[in-house]
Amino acid sequence: MNDKLIAQSDLFRGISPEEAAAMLHCLQAVERRYPKGALICRQGEAVPAAGLLLSGEVHIVQDDLWGQRNIMGKILPPGTFAEPFAATPGAVLNVSVVASVPSKVMFLNIQRITTVCSETCPQHALLIRNLVSVLARKNLQLNDKITHMSKRRTREKLLSYLSSESLRQGSLEFDIPFDRQQLADYLCIERSAMSAELSRLQKDGLLATERSHFRLIAPFSPDVSGS
Repeated sequence: MNDKLIAQSDLFRGISPEEAAAMLHCLQAVERRYPKGALICRQGEAVPAAGLLLSGEVHIVQDDLWGQRNIMGKILPPGTFAEPFAATPGAVLNVSVVASVPSKVMFLNIQRITTVCSETCPQHALLIRNLVSVLARKNLQLNDKITHMSKRRTREKLLSYLSSESLRQGSLEFDIPFDRQQLADYLCIERSAMSAELSRLQKDGLLATERSHFRLIAPFSPDVSGS
């Protein structure tokens, strides 16, 4: 078990590796390994615990009855997933969690965080604040995705997403966390249409791109750092 990695997660922010390790028993932590392509959590089912990714990579996806996939997000270590569903008794997932590479996950009983610990863990209050912060951040990420998808045209969706990433990373040149197919699935557009639009955007002098690396070219140079 990598205590330092666990302590680096947003859920355990401000808690020492030793304290985090001591709290895992209270949270009924269980580790599991998954091969590439494995379904970690299934859409339409309840989840008794949230996941903390220790190694690998997982995608949060929605699949419809006709096999169309919508990528909602990508999780890297030491990210977490399924927290709001695990914290709400009776809630069922509206997404699936899939291992995109071989992955190791630690499952935590989130309801043990939202109730007062019988052993009165000294860091329990901080853990609750961290959980609220994690949920708030993921709500903002979902709002960003809704903003991008609300655009009608492929070009508008791409520019909305790339502008948001530029602001988030504080630079006009950046890498995105998706390959081309994943980006198309995230924005809910056809990959061929997206590739054609990216080519047009380059010809129009609005950006330069190679694989997952982008450089935005604007008629002026805004201060993306926000200062």
